Amino acid sequence: MIVQGNIVDIKNKRIFKGEVEVENGKIKEVREANHTCENYILPGFVDAHIHIESSMLVPSEFAKIAVLHGTVATVSDPHEIANVLGVKGVEFMIENGKKVPLKFNFGAPSCVPATSFESAGAIIDSDDIQLMMENPDILYLAEMMNYPGVLFDDAEVLKKIQHAKNNNKPIDGHAPGLRGADVTKYIAAGISTDHECFSFDEAKEKLEKGMKVLIREGSAAKNFNALIDLLPDNYENMMFCSDDKHPDDLLLGHINQLCERAVAKGIDVFKVLQVACVNPVKHYKLQVGLLQKDDFADFIVVDNLEKFKVLETYINGELVAKNGESFVKSVAFEVLNNFNTDKKQVADFRFESKAKKINVIEALDGELVTNKIEAESLIENGNLVSNTKTDVLKMTVVNRYKNDKPAIAFIKNFGLKVGAIASSVGHDSHNIIAVGVSDEMICKAVNLIIENSGGVCAVTASEEKIVSLPVAGIMSDLPAKEIGKAYAELDTMAKQMGSKLRAPYMSLSFMALLVIPSLKLSDKGLFDGTSFKFTSLEIE
Repeated sequence: MIVQGNIVDIKNKRIFKGEVEVENGKIKEVREANHTCENYILPGFVDAHIHIESSMLVPSEFAKIAVLHGTVATVSDPHEIANVLGVKGVEFMIENGKKVPLKFNFGAPSCVPATSFESAGAIIDSDDIQLMMENPDILYLAEMMNYPGVLFDDAEVLKKIQHAKNNNKPIDGHAPGLRGADVTKYIAAGISTDHECFSFDEAKEKLEKGMKVLIREGSAAKNFNALIDLLPDNYENMMFCSDDKHPDDLLLGHINQLCERAVAKGIDVFKVLQVACVNPVKHYKLQVGLLQKDDFADFIVVDNLEKFKVLETYINGELVAKNGESFVKSVAFEVLNNFNTDKKQVADFRFESKAKKINVIEALDGELVTNKIEAESLIENGNLVSNTKTDVLKMTVVNRYKNDKPAIAFIKNFGLKVGAIASSVGHDSHNIIAVGVSDEMICKAVNLIIENSGGVCAVTASEEKIVSLPVAGIMSDLPAKEIGKAYAELDTMAKQMGSKLRAPYMSLSFMALLVIPSLKLSDKGLFDGTSFKFTSLEIE
């Protein structure tokens, strides 16, 4: 097979008319050749850090859409399913991913459970990590979110890191806002990347100290604008990632979108493509081709180097997508889950109080971090309730793994004027999380999730809509386009109910993410992510 076009030689920073000859899944030759083709041939895109589960799709269905956007490989942390099902969940992701051409590269989740301050469905300890590190299907130790454990020399954390070092496998980081001596120690422990930088200065410091920084642009966390100006001078040590990509967003684009935006800012296209295509392959030692002789034939054809509209995607020499049509086929798989809680009563969501003021989570659109603010309480019949006028709404996290009392907090900026929204996608432990205008609506939304053994939903007094997620309570068993359409409709409903957030469900899912400051809610109570301890809802 021969594919002709303008060859984009990233290594030598040149473009020439030529052709790629493919034989037995590998590139036999890349040579100059005269022809009339105006398209461009370049290595395929690699998402350098993503949780496939957050697309609400199993790997095989994710692949079906990703190849349309020129993605040939991902560096995938199965942390989400691991928190529900443990090692068995990781094995599910690996085996399902092997059934399709896209090159999924999985790591060993380092933090299951993410913290001791929440209830998860499984535990992966250092002994499990040792076995996983010896598995050739596991390429790296996934994001070490427990940075306090690193800083305070926690024995279990250090064992996990050492197992990765013993097997010569990279260690991913997760240290939002970590600076100074603390980040120096974190890096010295052997942690080589961070995708959590949300300011220019933070990312610059980490780069200067030898860490590779990933520019993240997901459905909720969007750091492209804050970090992109670092790329021209640091392109050899940066990568692009999405981290979390909801299905409706995935239908629109992937890493190709970041390339388009970077080039539009006037950044040299070779530097952009080194970040998007080359650096992840080199850092993680991926079995992914870079358009060189004897490489795997993993490459894409685009119409130009401005918009990066993908015309063809090849993986191991196989044409997997062309002109908006994916040739990746759906595969059969076993549906696994872990959902063991009974339906709730409205009274379960009461919070009796006489406090005049309360601590409130302030959600920030497009950020995983939150602020801790104070607000006047609204009490009816001795019960703290939502205040739609000030947009301080009641929130709950319900343990999905056993029957337990729901945890209660209050949150600002969700904007709902009616009803409630809920989800069993609640990072990291994936308990049920809900926000609503009343206890009745919150209870209705939570019970709809329980009835379906997982999903995302919106309810009002007259309507209810749910996208069921029967695979571990976080992924669908349906095709990507079907789930993407259903999710988009649900997103629209939440916004019609008053939410002004760009991605209300993605933002909701991170309100239980304790390892990101400042204030979050676990199934065990309100948690201060700055001091890393529980705090009180009531102030006075």
